[in-house]
Amino acid sequence: MAFGMNKALLIGRLGAAAAISHLATGAKVANMSIATDESYYDKNRGERVQKAEWHRVTTFQDGLVDILEKKAVKGRLVQVEGKLQTRKWQDQDGNDRYSTEILVVPNGRIQFLDKDDDFGINREPAATNPVPAPAAPDSDIPF
Repeated sequence: MAFGMNKALLIGRLGAAAAISHLATGAKVANMSIATDESYYDKNRGERVQKAEWHRVTTFQDGLVDILEKKAVKGRLVQVEGKLQTRKWQDQDGNDRYSTEILVVPNGRIQFLDKDDDFGINREPAATNPVPAPAAPDSDIPF
């Protein structure tokens, strides 16, 4: 029996607004570039070096694409959960090219961390009739 897990988690900043494209089927797709940063100490130079790594993020989820179109702007701090996907295509010269991206699927999530905006796909809807707080106990009931 085959099994496995493909899960990716990033926290970083958007390098630009989400790019929204329309497919021939009428569906929309959102593509984003997210930068994560890290640093290390270079002993030879005697200083701390900052390094940014860029990641492509894609989603086809209709409601999420609509939200990203409005809210995903350059510089926003986001957390992304999805799966890694590698695509293969051929360039103009017929050479095989590859691109690895994080695909946000129905059980994935995109959360904006710089504001109280949370747009995870599996988020529970707000309750329309919240459960009332328990009543205060009567004073004549012994404890």
